[in-house]
Amino acid sequence: MIDVHAHWRPAETADALRAREREPRILRNDDGAEVLKMPRMAPTPLSDAFDDVDFHLHRMDRQGVQTSVLSVVGGFCWIESQPIGIAGPLCRSVNDRFSAICQEHPGRFAAFAALPLTDMKAAAAELERALGLPGMIGVQVPGNLFLTRKDADAARPILDVLNRHQAVLFVHHGPRPGDAFPKVGAETDNARRRNGTLDMQASLSSVMVTLCLTDFLADYPDVTPVVHNLGGNLPYEVERMDHRSILDTPEEELPSSRIRKAKVYVDCNSFGPRAIEAAVALYGADRIVCGTDGTAFGVDWTRKALHEARISDDEREQILTRNAAALMARVAAAASRAMAAE
Repeated sequence: MIDVHAHWRPAETADALRAREREPRILRNDDGAEVLKMPRMAPTPLSDAFDDVDFHLHRMDRQGVQTSVLSVVGGFCWIESQPIGIAGPLCRSVNDRFSAICQEHPGRFAAFAALPLTDMKAAAAELERALGLPGMIGVQVPGNLFLTRKDADAARPILDVLNRHQAVLFVHHGPRPGDAFPKVGAETDNARRRNGTLDMQASLSSVMVTLCLTDFLADYPDVTPVVHNLGGNLPYEVERMDHRSILDTPEEELPSSRIRKAKVYVDCNSFGPRAIEAAVALYGADRIVCGTDGTAFGVDWTRKALHEARISDDEREQILTRNAAALMARVAAAASRAMAAE
């Protein structure tokens, strides 16, 4: 398995977490011990708060994960929304550490860069720098950047850099700097289900509509977009979308056809066998990669779902390994050509 959706909790942010007054933050509990407090989660002892490379490698070995593509976990993406004087150094330190992990363990890790998103010029500059580091294959950005075609224009400086490097755009559900997030407060019934499934999947569906059903990506033919969680609800809603298209805009090509041609990848993180079957029917097995959130539960869940999905062995192998291997090889080949040209 190549896991393209393996989140990481970077210890490089510890001092910044201590200085914060909002979650996520490091504070002292009633016993005087330092703990990490994440939004909507119980405090975690500092000894367990950050990811450890050896622990992660042992788990990968136990579960047959060949390569994990690291990205900052959602609760730590606050570093990207700070003023540039804070976000810039934090993102640089995280990206440098990601690259160091990749170099220390060849073939076991790759990584998506974290960027200071309050200044897109600075974000593009950091992405240019990060993509020159060993192991970096692209960038993780929040889904709210692509909710609409108009929203997506703000991300063009980042896409320009990715296109030159033939790199990966990993779009993960999350807010832009300044967005109200999450949408549903903790006082609402079933807040975790509403935020973590209903809103997340609806938002990712909007991202896919922007990327697949507008011309936004036409200027970036060498960018490889990957949207997590099967690209939202499109595998289940596309039939209705086609139906409405026939009724409302019969002169247009059907959305299902345009989505299939768009060459936007999705990962199968957290979904079961029936959903994977629907995704294969819509996107094709050649457009789906593995994702697990970087957890033991996620790996077990994904392997079981792929095993039970009514797809061919070849399709299963594409999703488990071959598609992601091809994406990573493309970035590596572009980097080699760039080095040779210098």
